[in-house]
Amino acid sequence: MTPIDITYNDEVDFLQDKKCNWQKWITDLLLLAKNEIGKENNLEMSINFVNEERSQRINYKYRDKNRPTDVISFAIEDGEDKFEIAAFAADPDFCEDIGDLFMCPSVIRRHSEEYGTGWQREFGYTLVHGFLHLNGYDHIEPDEAKEMFAIQGKILKNYGLPLYADQLDEGRGK
Repeated sequence: MTPIDITYNDEVDFLQDKKCNWQKWITDLLLLAKNEIGKENNLEMSINFVNEERSQRINYKYRDKNRPTDVISFAIEDGEDKFEIAAFAADPDFCEDIGDLFMCPSVIRRHSEEYGTGWQREFGYTLVHGFLHLNGYDHIEPDEAKEMFAIQGKILKNYGLPLYADQLDEGRGK
């Protein structure tokens, strides 16, 4: 069993890019993130690469925002419905399903240009951001945001992706 099992649904042929082995790149970054947040059990999740139209429909249906977005996360365990994983942690075959990410590469690319971050850095930022949401992190309250963005910044830095000076406290740094 692998430490993180990712199922892909690629509606926009994102993974066909021959310039990069995206599945390895994604797995390596998420393994670093998994270790940084102290997740010891095996994880499974899905990543769906979608176009802007589908992203906008999902964003509108679930967030009441009528625009495409870079990533939307659907955590399996969310809020008060969270059940205790510790009871299963002793089982070496237990694999925690953390949920699903819907990522829109064209919005991520636009953000990389708008923020001046570069494609891989913005993609990594978006991927880690969604992964942290799947693992219960949020940025609604200032103290939550500071914690989440500090973790996110450390992961990106350790993976070799460039950061802004205030990345560790304020997300993108812009």
